[in-house]
Amino acid sequence: MTTVIIDYESGNLHSAAKAFQRMAGETGAGEVIVTSDPEVVRTASRVVLPGDGAFPACRDQLYDHRGLFEAIEDTVIARGQPFMGICIGMQMLATRGLEYRETAGFDWISGTVERIAPSDPALKVPHMGWNDLVIDHPHPIFDGIATGNHAYFVHSYHFRVSDPAHLLAHVDYGGAITAVVGRDNMVGTQFHPEKSQATGLRMIANFLNWKP
Repeated sequence: MTTVIIDYESGNLHSAAKAFQRMAGETGAGEVIVTSDPEVVRTASRVVLPGDGAFPACRDQLYDHRGLFEAIEDTVIARGQPFMGICIGMQMLATRGLEYRETAGFDWISGTVERIAPSDPALKVPHMGWNDLVIDHPHPIFDGIATGNHAYFVHSYHFRVSDPAHLLAHVDYGGAITAVVGRDNMVGTQFHPEKSQATGLRMIANFLNWKP
């Protein structure tokens, strides 16, 4: 069993790779590799798509790697292998993003990535630091994780899903801010699990053992 972390030159993958490799070793979930090779992606048992920066830049960077998105789509949509998007990797699941310019997403989970607008003007954007999760729908990704567990966020935009059933968890930051989305064999986290200590490591382990 092989989990691939997609390398499309969008952010430092070192900490994510180390966290996934550590939990794969602890759970017996097989090999974790970082790759930009479409053929390797097509043979993967699980796919992880990270992303740092801005939605349009990440989306363009991914599509600039010839054949890489098509390989991800083939593995996740056609073959139904488990998928986790992290930060911008989660946002790209949306129908569109509105950061800087309107940009098409994968449209795998319907919705729009919009700028955070806290009701309290004292709350700064970006939303940065630790915040407590509120779990909206039970899911295997939350095994051993409860409302009140905290995770680490750094973002100015969040994914407003069209169907409330796809909002798995949120946090409160002058209003509800999307934290985890999911549908079928796909999940996505706005926060960085590799930077979220025990909560994040547990979520990574749950993903590696998830059999949708």
